Amino acid sequence: MQRRGLLLILSSPSGAGKSTLARRLMAWDPTLRFSVSATTRAPRPGEEDGREYYFKTRAEFEAMVAAGDMLEHAEVFANLYGSPRGPVEAAMKEGRDTLFDIDWQGGQQIRNSALGRDVVSIFVLPPSIAELDRRLRGRAQDSDEVIAGRMAKSRDEISHWAEYDYVLVNDDLDHTFNDLLTILQAERMRRDRQPYLSDFVRTLNREFESR
Repeated sequence: MQRRGLLLILSSPSGAGKSTLARRLMAWDPTLRFSVSATTRAPRPGEEDGREYYFKTRAEFEAMVAAGDMLEHAEVFANLYGSPRGPVEAAMKEGRDTLFDIDWQGGQQIRNSALGRDVVSIFVLPPSIAELDRRLRGRAQDSDEVIAGRMAKSRDEISHWAEYDYVLVNDDLDHTFNDLLTILQAERMRRDRQPYLSDFVRTLNREFESR
């Protein structure tokens, strides 16, 4: 009675709450697999291969892209980053869902990949731009210049909201998280994600015939 795993994509502008929602979701369901990215950047102190990232040489990474083994990839500050396909497919066959905390560009690539039919995509919006600015400043981690850059990028990111299956306005974290759970639980029950149902219904029909 095992269902087929799905690919859950969460995207949002910085400060809208995507990463907090992702952490809550992982705590709520420990069977969820968080997608570990591959990168060509060097490991930092304390990082382990396969935990923070899959560390690859540029040649290894490019070979994976050429072989179709990356669901999505991009170059950021002269380093390549991407989502390996193999671990995601393995999780799907086990009936486990994979959570992606990625931007709209990565989400678009995954939706256009061979696993696109198994994607459930959710975009998280802030309740207002003023609140988004307040949350970024409330972190007390970035300079005014960095915050201004994040705000400028947010406008472009928000413009892609209509590409997603679901859109949540994160005006209250608990309420938004409950909406996220509702979406996930409903998508898990979709008929096409439960391939055992065909055999189960055939069993029911045989019971009718044997009466």
